[in-house]
Amino acid sequence: MESTPVPQTTVSVSEEDMPINDEARRTNLYKMSTKDEILSLYRVGQRVRLIKAIRNDGTYPHAGVGETLVEAGAEGYVRAIGDFLQTIRVYEVNFIEEGLVFGCREAELESALEDDGYDEVAEELRWIKEHRAQRAAEKAAQSQEEGE
Repeated sequence: MESTPVPQTTVSVSEEDMPINDEARRTNLYKMSTKDEILSLYRVGQRVRLIKAIRNDGTYPHAGVGETLVEAGAEGYVRAIGDFLQTIRVYEVNFIEEGLVFGCREAELESALEDDGYDEVAEELRWIKEHRAQRAAEKAAQSQEEGE
C-alpha cells in the first residue's frame, strides 16, 4: 500500500480574529508555566492588586511553610520586572502596607488603577516635562540678559 501525501494547510489566525479575555488568559497561565507574552502587562511604578494569597513554600525564612504571607486583595507597586528561566516574567512587587517585597507572576496580579484612575508614572512624566520647560525658559531669559 502506498501512502499518499496529505497537503498541509496552514491557518493563520490573528488576535483580532480570536480575542482572549482576561479570565481565559489567567486560567491558561495558571495551568501551564510556558513562555509569557512578549510585552509585559504592567510597568515599573504601576499599582497592582494581588488576586491570590501568597503562601510560604519554604523559601521565605521568617514564616512557617504554608503560612499566608500576603492576603489576596493586597495592593502594591511594581518595583522591577525580571525573567525566570528567560521565559516566565516575574514582577517584583512592593506591598507597602505589609512591608514586604515578593515576586509575582502576571496571572497573580491585576491592575489597581481602575479604582482611582491615578497613574503615578504619567503624573511624574508630566511634572518632568513642565520642570524641563520651566528650566529652559529660565536659561533662555538668563542668556538673553547676559547678551544685552
